Amino acid sequence: MIFSLARARLIFSVFALVVFSAVASAAAQTTNAVDPNAQAVKERDLLQQHYLIRGLGTIPDTSSYVIEQPFGRLWRVVHEVWLHWIGGIVIFGVIALLLAFYFIRGPLRIEGGRSGKMIPRFNGLERALHWIIAVSFAILTLTGLNITFGRELLLPLIGPEAFSRWSIMAKYAHDYSSVPFVLGIVSLLILWAKENLPTGVDIRWFKEGGGMVGNRHPPAWKFNGGQKVLFWVSVLGTIGLAASGLFLLFPFYWTNIMGMQIAQVVHSLIAIAFVGTIIAHIYIGALGMEGGWDAMASGDVDLNWAKQHHSLWAEEELKRGSDAVSPP
Repeated sequence: MIFSLARARLIFSVFALVVFSAVASAAAQTTNAVDPNAQAVKERDLLQQHYLIRGLGTIPDTSSYVIEQPFGRLWRVVHEVWLHWIGGIVIFGVIALLLAFYFIRGPLRIEGGRSGKMIPRFNGLERALHWIIAVSFAILTLTGLNITFGRELLLPLIGPEAFSRWSIMAKYAHDYSSVPFVLGIVSLLILWAKENLPTGVDIRWFKEGGGMVGNRHPPAWKFNGGQKVLFWVSVLGTIGLAASGLFLLFPFYWTNIMGMQIAQVVHSLIAIAFVGTIIAHIYIGALGMEGGWDAMASGDVDLNWAKQHHSLWAEEELKRGSDAVSPP
C-alpha cells in the first residue's frame, strides 16, 4: 500500500512538471517583448547592420565601447603589408629610374657655357618660403616613414628602448612640422598661382620632352610645364595631407574608428606619392640640370641658362630692363 502511494506521488509530480513546462513555453511564445540582451548574441545580424559590435561603458570615450570591427582586419593588412610594398616600390623605383636616367642621359649642361651674367629669378621671400617648405618636408618624410618602416628597419638596429624614444620624438616632430609646411605651401600658392596657370606653351613643352629627352629646348615662361605640374600636385597633395592629417591629429573628434582607418590609409598613399614626386624634383634641381641649383641658392641664374630653359621669361626680363649683374 505504501509502495503504491509513493508511485502515485511520483507519477503526479512528473505530470505536474510536464504541464508546467508546456504552459511556460506557450506563454513565452505568445509574448511580444524582445530581450535586447538575447538579440545581442546574434553577431552576424549586428555586423550586417552596423559593421561593428558595440558594448556598454561608463567612461566618456565612447570609441572604447567598440568590441569587434571586421574592417580593422583589412586595415591591418593594408597598413602592415600593402603600404610597405607600395612605399618601397614607389620610393626605390623612382630612385632607380633617376639613377638610370643620370647614367644614360647625364646632367643637362648649359649650352655655350656660363655667360658670366646673372638674372634675378627668385627674391628673398620666395627662397625663404621654399626652404621652409623643404626643411619641414624633410622632417615630415623621415618621421612619416618611421611609422611605416621603422619597426622593421630601425627597431632591430637600435633596440626597443631607443626606438620607443625616437618614435615619440618623431611623432611630435611630425605634428609640429606640418604647420610651417602647410603655411609655406599656402604662401607660395598666393605668390605663384597666376604664373602657374597652364598655357598653350606648356603643351609644346611636353610634346618636345621638356628638354630632358632629346636635344631640343622648348620655350617656356618663368615656370615650364613640368614645374607647373609639380606646383599643382604639391598644392593638391598638401590639401589631401592636411585634411586627412586633421582626422589623425584629433582622433575620433570628427569620425569613428572606420573613418580613422580610412584617413590613415589615404594620408599614407598621398604621402608616398608626394615623396616620390619630390625626389624627382630634387634630382632635377640638384643633379640633373647644371645651373638649376643657383635659382634657390642665390636667387640669380645665368643668362645662358635662362635663355635655354625659360627663353620667353628671359626675353621678357631683358625687355623690361632687368639688371644683369656679374657674379661675385
